[in-house]
Amino acid sequence: MSATRPIVRGTVGCVASSNYMATIAGLQVLLEGGNAFDVAAATGFALHVVEPHVNGLGGEAPAILYSAKKRKAFALSGQGYAPARATLEYFRANRIDIIPGDGFLPATVPASFDLWITLLSKFGTMTLSQVVRPALRLAEEGFPVYPTLAQNILAHSKRFSKEWPTTARIYLPNGKPPRIGQRLVQRDLASTLRTLIHTEARFKNRQKGLASAREYFYSGPIAKQIINFTARKTIRDATRKFHSGLLQVQDLSEFKTRVESPVSVDFRELRVYKCGPWSQGPVFLQQLRLLEEYNLQRLGHNSARYIHLLTELSKLAFEDRERYYGDPLFTPVPMKRLLSREYAAARRKLFDRRAASVDTPIAEITRTSRKPELGFDGDTTHLDVADHEGNMVSITPSGGWIWASPIIEGLGFALSTRGQMFWLDASHPNCLAPHKRPRTTLSPTLVTLKNRPYMAFGTPGGDQQDQWTLQFFLNHTEFGMDLQSAIDAATFHNSHFPSSFYPRAAEPGVLYVEGRIPSAVRTELRRMGHKLVTEGDWVNGRVTSVRVDRVNGMIEAAASSRYQTAYAAGV
Repeated sequence: MSATRPIVRGTVGCVASSNYMATIAGLQVLLEGGNAFDVAAATGFALHVVEPHVNGLGGEAPAILYSAKKRKAFALSGQGYAPARATLEYFRANRIDIIPGDGFLPATVPASFDLWITLLSKFGTMTLSQVVRPALRLAEEGFPVYPTLAQNILAHSKRFSKEWPTTARIYLPNGKPPRIGQRLVQRDLASTLRTLIHTEARFKNRQKGLASAREYFYSGPIAKQIINFTARKTIRDATRKFHSGLLQVQDLSEFKTRVESPVSVDFRELRVYKCGPWSQGPVFLQQLRLLEEYNLQRLGHNSARYIHLLTELSKLAFEDRERYYGDPLFTPVPMKRLLSREYAAARRKLFDRRAASVDTPIAEITRTSRKPELGFDGDTTHLDVADHEGNMVSITPSGGWIWASPIIEGLGFALSTRGQMFWLDASHPNCLAPHKRPRTTLSPTLVTLKNRPYMAFGTPGGDQQDQWTLQFFLNHTEFGMDLQSAIDAATFHNSHFPSSFYPRAAEPGVLYVEGRIPSAVRTELRRMGHKLVTEGDWVNGRVTSVRVDRVNGMIEAAASSRYQTAYAAGV
């Protein structure tokens, strides 16, 4: 197939993100001399402004990066933990058997801002003021509302106007949802960003300035305002009851982004890195282990046999996610065994090349599956950056969705509801505990070739992230597609396992395919027993990627044309 867009190339650097305005913000900082990590922070802050329905300053942003200076890959958790008061006993006493997906109860500590501060202080070269400036302009002067943002605000406008006045004041200008093309201004968020910049500016030393801004957010007025608002305010959530928040100032002041060693496996001549089992990232690696013994080219790209193989092996990997993954600071996760070739060989024997598995051994599905009521209704965003120095970074910001929790009065952002991913079953590895990270779906990827950065990529999409990005990766590495063609190729995914989001519904045996998958292939998949659902032609994910082309001395970037907002740029 022909690509929908040309490959973007540059010699200084490239940036790709889920929104063109954020990509421009990153490019501006790149042109001003920032390295990949400075550019990533600028892009991320801009995404908080222009995509408030899919991420925000009160959300989370797991990252994986390669530092040319340190010649090493790192994972930055970027995931907030549960409040100290969020205990099993609390939820049992309140007769809550599953954490809702909205309101204050699932709130985790805002992690995004500390992620950007950590990225700048440990790997960047610029000040907070320098990287925030493009986002501040977008918040103060406004930006044009685009279709998906307009649709999201419209869908939740009744709740905003009736229940969440702090949100309505910003996102229902003149009492009505904004039209496509209308300017949207976020004065409170701009004020928050400007205050953080002014706090930093009191210090000439860059590190002290960054630390000062961080303290203002996590121990000072911003933390206190978050707690005051969520403690005195009770809001209705998916439990159909009214609750206030569980966060306390101490939860924020004690929080710190963890800089960790990523988990990784070799695939062909490449090394693939993911965040640890506090994310679903290792699922990607387990799928690679399962697939490495197959000649995928012989099966044929997006043939029935190929789709069947990837689907069935992904079910095995996601089954392990449910059985074993959780915050390794609280739960022992047998990661070495799960990523071993011996384990993959044993699991591979469960694959039936003729028939789809339509039953799941994860018993919890039956108990927790229920009709969604105020359930997951959002998405995520993503960014990738590479520079000429050899730095590369992939980050997946999410949470702080304006439709899931009200805007904190005076601050201009909402809190994350990522706590909904915790289980309230003491035997589950992802069971709730104070200051424990929920097992997030956010899953950025970084790849090296001969110990040098090769490519980075990711996508929004909840549980589906590591299915769509796996297909992209194989399209490029196994089938020789360039980045854009690999992104544009038709996708598929299954929802055989419990959703990570409230209310944890599962669809055993169901396989979703984009409509561009040929009808003959779909017929064969049905014959194999897959419960097929045909979707629109261009609906799954917004993959973005950067890659180093060492042959031509170039950096490449590409972004999905799905939903029209993701763009790549380079210089």
